[in-house]
Amino acid sequence: MAKLPEHLTPELWLSQVFGSNEAMRGGIVKRQVRDVERLVGRAVFAREVKRRGFQAVENGRHFVIFCNDNPIRMVR
Repeated sequence: MAKLPEHLTPELWLSQVFGSNEAMRGGIVKRQVRDVERLVGRAVFAREVKRRGFQAVENGRHFVIFCNDNPIRMVR
């Protein structure tokens, strides 16, 4: 596994994800599960999603984060 840059802290990574233009507009962001686990851990990630009033789902190797509190409906 590649070594992380020294400047990349869990706090900085979270602020970059949730401070992105898409997140700030209430959109959707996607991150790989392995990156979340390696950089911040599942528990911290889940806590931050909840704290912000967002929702996230895991599908395959990705987390899909809905940066709003709109209902999520399965289409199929």
